[in-house]
Amino acid sequence: MSIAKPLPHDAAPLHVSGEARYIDDIPTPKGTLHLAFGLSEIAKGRIRTVDLDAVRAAPGVITVLTVPDLPFANDVSPSIHDEPLLAEDMVNYIGQPVYVVAATSHLAARKAARLGKIEYEELAPILTIEQALAADSRFEEGPRIYRKGDAEGAIASAQHVVEGSFELGGQEHFYLESQAAMTMPQEGGDMMVYSSTQHPTEIQHKVADALGVPMHAVRVEARRMGGGFGGKESQGNALAVACAVVSRMTGRACKMRYDRDDDMTITGKRHAFRISYRAGFDANGHIQGVSFLHHAICGWAQDLSLPVADRAMLHSDNAYLLPNALIESHRLKTNTQSATAYRGFGGPQGVVGIERVMDHAAHVLGIDPVELRQRNYYEPAHAAQPAQTKPPEPLGHADPHADLTSRGAVEQITHPRPVRPVPEEGNTTPYGMEVSDFELHGMTEALLASSDYAARRLAISAWNKENPIIKKGLGFSPVKFGISFTLTHLNQAGALVHVYQDGSVHLNHGGTEMGQGLFQKVAQVAAARFAIPPEMIRITATDTAKVPNTSATAASSGSDLNGMAVKAACDTIRDRMAVYLAEHHQADAGSVRFVDGHVEVSEASYSFAEAAALTYQGRVSLSATGFYKTPKIEWDRIKGHGRPFFYFAHGAALTEVAVDTLTGENRILRADILHDAGASLNPALDIGQVEGGYVQGAGWLTTEELVWDERGALRTHAPSTYKIPTCSDRPDIFNVALWDGENREDTIYRSKAVGEPPFMLGISAWLALSDAVAACGSTYPALNAPATAEEIWRGVRRVRDGA
Repeated sequence: MSIAKPLPHDAAPLHVSGEARYIDDIPTPKGTLHLAFGLSEIAKGRIRTVDLDAVRAAPGVITVLTVPDLPFANDVSPSIHDEPLLAEDMVNYIGQPVYVVAATSHLAARKAARLGKIEYEELAPILTIEQALAADSRFEEGPRIYRKGDAEGAIASAQHVVEGSFELGGQEHFYLESQAAMTMPQEGGDMMVYSSTQHPTEIQHKVADALGVPMHAVRVEARRMGGGFGGKESQGNALAVACAVVSRMTGRACKMRYDRDDDMTITGKRHAFRISYRAGFDANGHIQGVSFLHHAICGWAQDLSLPVADRAMLHSDNAYLLPNALIESHRLKTNTQSATAYRGFGGPQGVVGIERVMDHAAHVLGIDPVELRQRNYYEPAHAAQPAQTKPPEPLGHADPHADLTSRGAVEQITHPRPVRPVPEEGNTTPYGMEVSDFELHGMTEALLASSDYAARRLAISAWNKENPIIKKGLGFSPVKFGISFTLTHLNQAGALVHVYQDGSVHLNHGGTEMGQGLFQKVAQVAAARFAIPPEMIRITATDTAKVPNTSATAASSGSDLNGMAVKAACDTIRDRMAVYLAEHHQADAGSVRFVDGHVEVSEASYSFAEAAALTYQGRVSLSATGFYKTPKIEWDRIKGHGRPFFYFAHGAALTEVAVDTLTGENRILRADILHDAGASLNPALDIGQVEGGYVQGAGWLTTEELVWDERGALRTHAPSTYKIPTCSDRPDIFNVALWDGENREDTIYRSKAVGEPPFMLGISAWLALSDAVAACGSTYPALNAPATAEEIWRGVRRVRDGA
């Protein structure tokens, strides 16, 4: 059976050989035009005059378009039609497209696009939270509030109260392949679109609106992306629409791709937040109540900001049973890039908030940070079955702290855990969903044992007492992440499966491949249903002409949704084959067995190819569509109540760091991770996702700093100024294991989503840095994020000064 096998990525040989074809690799027809946008140079203002004579006269330029040249809708928004393709009378951020240039080469278009002369009436931009609040600049009237119990009363009566406020920066997606699209006009006014997109159906929809044609006149194909991370869920609309409009006008193929600095200047980022909190605890460290205030910086257009901010609220409990909670969220409109989807989709911001509360409380109460978290976990899963963890296999070198930890010499320190009264509402979230599949009690104990936590905690304490300059720290963070789109109707998927008479299988589904291995996982599902080797399955490019009305490949739902849709299609064909072969042998269809590449019926055994040929000769259809919709979802986002998620995925991480207190320079020395992927479809791919998610999450909170100047210009718009983690930034010791269990819900082969949840494991690196800084004195470090070297240096000063 192909399920649960650690097979390599289906395109791995193509990736390493350079044969994998991306948008920029597709051969272009003779006469293809290349496009570039002319961009606003101010953050807010009215357009007075636009002089494009120099642009039109530039070498290679064929045409230049402004708003009056657009034939139909001037809109590329994924939500409320507030994001024009080209600015009309106002510009709203530095980098907003004002006109589009079509030229004979990419370089010619880019050079010409810089020659436009635009006169503005410049207005004062809104760039900060304070400015947005003063101007009441927001995307919803007033805040959105979720409430459970009486948080204010519980905090007021608590024995211990912690409070604070911190800044949480955004994040650039930094996919290796920048945004790209190509269009080819077809006969009868149809349009073929090739796009590097996570959402082909949205591209189809926006192009159709821009051309004034039905969706059936637009076909979108997406074979693969060189990374997406949410940045290609809606941000590719502008390129595809611009290309399609120029193709319609000129009758020529058109292509557009952003250079890296254009991409970073034009496109949206992760939402930056300011999170303020007050929380009350009893003497045993049990949380009594918590109040959060979220200020989300959403940028100039709404994009997906409302559901992103909603999900931040939905994950403000993370792994903890909160008897009383108040979560208030403000979605602020600013004159910066329109913030958009990013891996975790607001969930990481919510999780960071409650992890900061737990870390702060552990410091104030003098309780071990892991122990405090365990005391506040949700109740264990109902009828939980004991699960075992596969022993993690270290990646890297020998433990550099072996001489300090004295492995085996320090016994695990255990104390009777104080009993916590369960709230009247039971094991429920602040939005009223019962948590019935909580795995973190067993996972945490397993991780603490495998990582030798107790001994290392003592060793680090000893190290910090003896070393005044280099301080070490340990950080632990769990994650409980809800899986499903919070917009209920998106929880659906379709698939198309053909079995040819030679037994080979053609497979298509609505998910997109961005390097995460979705195509391989879905191929394994199809192979398992037919009991044939995965090599017999061919998955072709995602194509709106084959599977319509697709949802974005997002919300970690790619395998869940598309795997089930493919299963349904395969089972339809398999059942048809079984019925025909049973009749052929005068047997019962239930007795037909698909096993090891063969189909067995009565005394006969056919190869799968022979069975397919025989069924074809019997004039039985070997083609089928499959459809799946996620069950049990019931969510009212206005009330903030219901069941927005089908299930939860879990993980736990322990990170060790070292900090130079003189400079703030730091290193991640070791990470131990245990992640819940259910019954993994492909352990190798899932471990790869966990590793990548952890490093990306750690990067967000440590080195990836976005900086805008006082004019609203993004100053960190290139690799020279924006620092993503590199290979050398990974932990020297990187132990990753999967929790060996099954999903309690009926997902595809009882697996769990593994795209977004591991991202939040990187929070442990931020907490470890805080732990190291805390060793410099008695004051809580109160680090902002990202905790760059400068922020750590400031934190050390605060702690040493007792500020």
